Amino acid sequence: MEFNLRKLNSTDYEDILVGWWKDWEWTAPPKDFLPENGEGGVIIFDGEVPVCAGFMYATNSKVAWIEFVISNKNYDREKRKEALVLLIDTLNGICKNGDFKYGYSILHSKSLIETYESLGYVKGDSNFFEMIKIF
Repeated sequence: MEFNLRKLNSTDYEDILVGWWKDWEWTAPPKDFLPENGEGGVIIFDGEVPVCAGFMYATNSKVAWIEFVISNKNYDREKRKEALVLLIDTLNGICKNGDFKYGYSILHSKSLIETYESLGYVKGDSNFFEMIKIF
């Protein structure tokens, strides 16, 4: 399968990502919660069809946070998995090139957890809650 990838642009959040989060019955993060105000990520295409996207947060430590990975629910399941592997592997490469030592993610989806595991991630603590405060 030949996928294309590019950096997210200023319209992808509204035109693509918010709909995907809605399709999966997830709450879309606010645009300004995302790196570079929603443009700090990568999106994968099959021709003209957007398939999946995700973000990498840089920290001031050796940890890079790979998060808000989302996909086109209406796209072929097996091909979507291939695209997700490419996406996460691409984000891993960005982390490595940025001199980060650790990739970190908080996941809920069983299939996404399995994809991360296939790329060498190991499970950490599973007894936690996501906590967010708006200042």
